[in-house]
Amino acid sequence: MGYKNTFKQSLILVFFAISFYPAFSQTIPIGTPLLDEYLRRAQLLGKVDSSSSWMIRPLYPTEAFGVKDGFDLDSSVVDYDQSRTHRRFGPEEKGKFLLLPASYRMQYNSTYAFGTNDGAFIPNRGLQHLLSIGTYLEYGGLSLQLQPELLLAQNKDYIGFPIEHQATILFYYEYMNRIEMPERFGTGSYNKFFLGQSSLRYNYKEYSIGVSTENLWWGPGRRNSLLLGNNAPGFLHFTLNTRKPVQSKIGSFEGQLISGFLKSTDFAPPHPDYSIQQNPVLIPKRENGDRYLGGLVLTYQPKWIPGLFLGYGSVNHMYREDMTSFADGLPVFNGRKGPENVEDPIRDKRQQFSSGFFRWLSAEGHFEFYGEYGTRGNSFRTGDFMITPEKGRAFTFGFSHLMPLKKQGRYFQISSEMTQTGQTIREEIRQLRTWYIHDHVRHGYTHQGQVLGVGNGPGSNQIFVEFAWVDQMNRIGFQMERIVYNNDFYYYRYEASKDFRNKYVDLVPSLVADWRFGNILVSGKFQYVNTLNYKWFLENQPDQYFVPGFDRKNSVAHLGVAYLFK
Repeated sequence: MGYKNTFKQSLILVFFAISFYPAFSQTIPIGTPLLDEYLRRAQLLGKVDSSSSWMIRPLYPTEAFGVKDGFDLDSSVVDYDQSRTHRRFGPEEKGKFLLLPASYRMQYNSTYAFGTNDGAFIPNRGLQHLLSIGTYLEYGGLSLQLQPELLLAQNKDYIGFPIEHQATILFYYEYMNRIEMPERFGTGSYNKFFLGQSSLRYNYKEYSIGVSTENLWWGPGRRNSLLLGNNAPGFLHFTLNTRKPVQSKIGSFEGQLISGFLKSTDFAPPHPDYSIQQNPVLIPKRENGDRYLGGLVLTYQPKWIPGLFLGYGSVNHMYREDMTSFADGLPVFNGRKGPENVEDPIRDKRQQFSSGFFRWLSAEGHFEFYGEYGTRGNSFRTGDFMITPEKGRAFTFGFSHLMPLKKQGRYFQISSEMTQTGQTIREEIRQLRTWYIHDHVRHGYTHQGQVLGVGNGPGSNQIFVEFAWVDQMNRIGFQMERIVYNNDFYYYRYEASKDFRNKYVDLVPSLVADWRFGNILVSGKFQYVNTLNYKWFLENQPDQYFVPGFDRKNSVAHLGVAYLFK
């Protein structure tokens, strides 16, 4: 039975499960202009409950922070007595109807594709637009959030991996044959409709069960998540999760269990017809690229250490055609331990990731520090991990601090984050054991052609810093980011020559601004991308060693507007 039929049957079952227990389950979608960033700052300032870990998203502001209506964070928008769009209905007004914010997001790239953590947006040169509007309906324990998205992209042609880079194409396809990351989605404009940030749920107290296509974010990072982020469109998934911390005698807990379905595309990597000595570089992937993703995440806030949150996440990813047992369905049962150089047909058909993470915040000091440490695979024995913890590892560390200014309510924010998925052990690099690619699941850890975790792709390293002036929802700031693309590929290709000049690096200064005008939220960003050795391309000159590589410039503009209906 296909997942579409399963989805329809699930909708019917949940409709029959209507309860009259009062529940509010509206979420703040990841990436909503202003609201997402504002809520996190509000927690550091002590304006909202600090018991929420912020490590499982989307958030439920009503349950987690006591906000009356999810998107109306300061109770200045929704007034049921005066509103023309929002209504209460039914016996004792147990039902609720809300018109969700209408949002418009735009991205422009002048020269080549650039951008991560942007949801349904695709790698694109030129303009692309994402439009969304939706409704939220609630009655008793049942909630229905319909928030579809429409993507319109120019998808102009641009120079990708250079065909002149002939000596490197074979090495490059060792990676492209193990992941689905097309440089361009077709040859013309690209338009697509998504269910977007939609869900149907049955809610009871702290818990929720249902089906959703919302973007998920696991982990404490502000810029990157090793396991699940919003770099790709949301995927269809069944979910059992908490909506706010569950209190116990030893502290509070949050969690989510998902069963999801990932899709492939029909778009090929660059130069798919290229051959070397009559051997094609492209090895076609299986026609049915549909995959199943099972995931589990848990967080714990110790009662004795306020502000500290600990968490663990695990995902299990495989072709749906390869599923043969119940253990394939849940990540809880995927821990087949043993050395990687010993063949295990059951373990090796799965792509697995796990991570442990923490977040420590101080509302009094307006400060947070967080980190995530992940492993590529869940099969390491404890002894092996203790000896070589850096094997197959990736990590993120970051902090944010709000310093009060003279005028009350205004702050200077400094934040920074560093993420590394590039490997440091030579054997890992030579065996192509890179994050997000896989020998068997050759579509890699992707959905509709985009990586689910760190948006800059396999083996990438980033460091980011931001300085900003903030006042409530308003922010004006400067950001700087350094991105090293697929460092594993660089060492895989250039180890023999030991040529350090070929690293593919972006230096990205950015100006950002968020501002609220009544019930209109506006977010903008301008980036100047200075690329060194684009696609690792540098042409040697016999009489000069320090020569410029294929260096390129790209101007990037982002605009987000959300209208809150009254």
